[in-house]
Amino acid sequence: MGYNKRSNFLTVVVVLTNPSQVILRNSNLFENQNVLVINYEDDRLPKDLLEHANKVTALALDFHHHLQMESETSQELSLFFSHCLPNEELFDTAIIYYPKAKALAAYLINLAGQHLKPGGQLVVVGENKSGIRSLVKQIPSYFDKPFKRDNARHCLLYICELIDQAPKIRLDDWVSQYQLETPQGEITVCNLVGVFSEKRLDEGTKLLLSNLPKMKGRILDFGCGAGVITAALLKEQPKLQIECVDINAMALASCELTLKANNFIATTYPSDGLDQTQDKFDGIISNPPFHDGLKSTSEIAKKFVSDSVIKLRRGGVWHIVANRHLAYSDTIEANFGQVNVIAENNKYKIYSNKFNKQTR
Repeated sequence: MGYNKRSNFLTVVVVLTNPSQVILRNSNLFENQNVLVINYEDDRLPKDLLEHANKVTALALDFHHHLQMESETSQELSLFFSHCLPNEELFDTAIIYYPKAKALAAYLINLAGQHLKPGGQLVVVGENKSGIRSLVKQIPSYFDKPFKRDNARHCLLYICELIDQAPKIRLDDWVSQYQLETPQGEITVCNLVGVFSEKRLDEGTKLLLSNLPKMKGRILDFGCGAGVITAALLKEQPKLQIECVDINAMALASCELTLKANNFIATTYPSDGLDQTQDKFDGIISNPPFHDGLKSTSEIAKKFVSDSVIKLRRGGVWHIVANRHLAYSDTIEANFGQVNVIAENNKYKIYSNKFNKQTR
């Protein structure tokens, strides 16, 4: 963030991530091309590429990243949030930001190949610690052997060429389906690559589901992931009207598949925190994705608590599980007027509060 003295306005300066800086170091690769960017990070790289490319299409798998760029949409810059593109357009070059999950990388490579012209160029960039060095062994036979084009800012950038037709993406080929025993009964879980799964009920969610309050009406499952909590809730309380939100496109697609596999009905949509949810809820339930003590994570958790109070109807239930070391108590007391821990073990606590209008 910077301050513009001449205009007396505060100016936000978005610094490019290291992988994005390495991409722009190699901007000659994209001159006068139609470029697809997949899984871009929290910066303005898709817009900056227009200084070199004729047209850029960017696909975000993280909804927050999409929102940061959404206002920049133009005739030359198309922006999408999803696990796939809504059309079959072909591109001269596809850029992939190598993800943390190796299995997701394979999916993104297939997706890029599906949208490249014959002989099209694939550019893959990632931090050294991301596992990008395994790319050479991971590239499928419809690409030629990747060539290491750049090594800078603790990142590697590889390029290769599409030499054969890539197979069409079928989600069924990228999903792990398994039966999961919950306190509410057995459910079917569908987990796409890149979505956290242990193929068993994790300890935090198990404690949460083992101590469920009776819920009614309109319920929000925040950070729904593959839909385990929603499926378990609907198994026991099928009349609930549940809305499932997540920031990750693969998680939302997984949740939809899980609902379909169990013949359950719920609404799924992306939301950055609770910002995209509408109106008020009779309950909010979550195993929120805040797992460490970093400052940014703590601030997100605090905002989730305060926003939850705004989104609950009077008498609404707020029911979450959290790691014991996360400092939720002060924030919960400040927003709900009290802290109600109904169950705990050596790793987790279950916070379950009812919203009383007088405590706001």
